[in-house]
Amino acid sequence: MLYPLLSILGVAAGMTTLLFGFGGGFFAVPLLYALLIAGHGADAPIGQQAMQIAVATSAAVMIFSSALATWRHHRSGSLRWDLIGQLAPAIALGAIVGAYAALQLDGTWLRWLFIGYLVLTLLDSWLRPGFVSDAGAVLRPMSRAGSALVGLPIGALAALLGVGGSVMTVPLMRRRGASMLTATAMANPLSLPMALSASLVYAMLPSTGEPLGIGFVGLIDLYAAAALALGAWLGMQLASPLVGRIADSLHARAYLVLLGTVLLVMLCAGH
Repeated sequence: MLYPLLSILGVAAGMTTLLFGFGGGFFAVPLLYALLIAGHGADAPIGQQAMQIAVATSAAVMIFSSALATWRHHRSGSLRWDLIGQLAPAIALGAIVGAYAALQLDGTWLRWLFIGYLVLTLLDSWLRPGFVSDAGAVLRPMSRAGSALVGLPIGALAALLGVGGSVMTVPLMRRRGASMLTATAMANPLSLPMALSASLVYAMLPSTGEPLGIGFVGLIDLYAAAALALGAWLGMQLASPLVGRIADSLHARAYLVLLGTVLLVMLCAGH
């Protein structure tokens, strides 16, 4: 039942990737973590590294889902490649640091870091002006130095938690005057360098412990990744007609509601 269920939930991940720039990580990480614990037990080798496996597998799936969503948004003209080019190198470098740090952390700590980050993001977006309100201004560019200073922590934190950069890049672009369509569209290409760098680290430098078994490359569960990717592709086909047709303020509120849902799933996954 593990892989069919992942494919079904992958549909939701694909839809949110295209519409909200999530890259699938906010669905894949808590879902896969909970399923690995339920299927193998917390004391089994896979159960002991369930959070790291979930994060690593999520990063691998993001290579596929973010690339496909990037292509679709590029064709619709929603991307600002000049800003993407400034942020992407720093994000890729930060992702290497974040992925390596994840291999050194206990899974429980990693889970609570994930939860804490979601809480802070939700509070900041709801309480600080500039996210929920309709952005009518022109997207303001960033300096090269500013892009590097912002990109490094975005890449590191995204790779550490396996969530992609959308939770940081969307609020950043939003407060710089971007519409939700532009902000969420740009989250996908900005997740790609993180996903590529992090996946390489997770595949080449697995944490110490007993072998995880057939179907694993390092900490990446290839079977789970394939099931999620298949569902994500279908989800994007279903979501395509909605791109650009959601009111800006509704789009922003829906983004935050989805983050809150993932927070609840992650809180319940440990019980």
